[in-house]
Amino acid sequence: MSELKHTPLHGLHRELGAKLVPFAGYEMPVQYPLGVKKEHEHTRSACGLFDVSHMGQLLLRGPSPAEALETLVPADIVGLEPGWQRYALFTSEAGGILDDLMVVNAGDHLYLVVNAACKEQDIAHLRRGLSAGHELEVLDRGLLALQGPKAAEVMARLCPAACEMVFMQHGRFEIDGFPVWVSRSGYTGEDGFEISVAAEQSEALAQRLLAEPEVEAIGLGARDSLRLEAGLCLYGHDIDTETTPVEAGLVWAIGQPRRRGGERAGGFPGADVILHQMHAKDHQRKRVGLLGEGRAPVREGVELFDAEGGCIGIVTSGGFGPSVGRPVAMGYVAVSHAEIGTQVFADVRGKRLPMTVSRMPFVAPGYYRG
Repeated sequence: MSELKHTPLHGLHRELGAKLVPFAGYEMPVQYPLGVKKEHEHTRSACGLFDVSHMGQLLLRGPSPAEALETLVPADIVGLEPGWQRYALFTSEAGGILDDLMVVNAGDHLYLVVNAACKEQDIAHLRRGLSAGHELEVLDRGLLALQGPKAAEVMARLCPAACEMVFMQHGRFEIDGFPVWVSRSGYTGEDGFEISVAAEQSEALAQRLLAEPEVEAIGLGARDSLRLEAGLCLYGHDIDTETTPVEAGLVWAIGQPRRRGGERAGGFPGADVILHQMHAKDHQRKRVGLLGEGRAPVREGVELFDAEGGCIGIVTSGGFGPSVGRPVAMGYVAVSHAEIGTQVFADVRGKRLPMTVSRMPFVAPGYYRG
């Protein structure tokens, strides 16, 4: 087994008493002494600080980086205005999802953030697929996520200009003399900021943020329950190479110009499969939200059944939702059982627990749109 890598905040995690676990090739904090439930609740009520430095940060340069990236993703990158960020998907020739990522138009280049578990394969995929003259730079930077309804109050003290941005905007600022790249985004369903900073300045910035009274360090355990309540996919669980964007309910990530009839229709891997599914609506399964009864959580891998006992799907993410106060899950069911309000049954250790197909997100999003 290869040795686990460390983020620039590894020493701080130890100092803060984090429980460290292997994750995507890194040793990462799953929780701190506060505990997962309280960390979750603190983020929903105040402000949490997450170390997401394990994710891949890349710069794409060249004569036409947006056009080059559009050959690999179905998003509208050409139409992305400078200073804005967009969610995108790497797709395969079979129409499956290779990874999801964030793309920022940083003016004369693109700034990409990819998942840690897919980082190396994404870099290879980009280098194979990009047209001549385009250069990909792999960055060694820290990445912090400041999330929660009081994130803007905290940021207003440290970097007031960043608070003028709205959801999915990106800018370059300074905090205490540290040059930072800030996006008003995150993966918790709350308002917040993702802050990229030089690796050697990461710990000092994290300590500066943690010194604010509203801010607590938050681990991967609460990050997972927060994103689940927000109805957000985790790559390798809710989306993967066997799942198309249409099945995953991510049609919104396919830009209008890339769809049939658009000015740049198709032109990305798997376009024929994906655009056919969008048009014909002949896919057989769909990602749905699921609300349970009682308190018993329904975990990933649990099979779902209809009232007659037929297997109609599987849970891909699940647990107890601290903010919802009941079990929440997402998974895939046959399209015939995907209508909101449909009752299905989860097989948990031989017991069939009722669940209801529900809208996502399970909690009202707190994104700041101005």
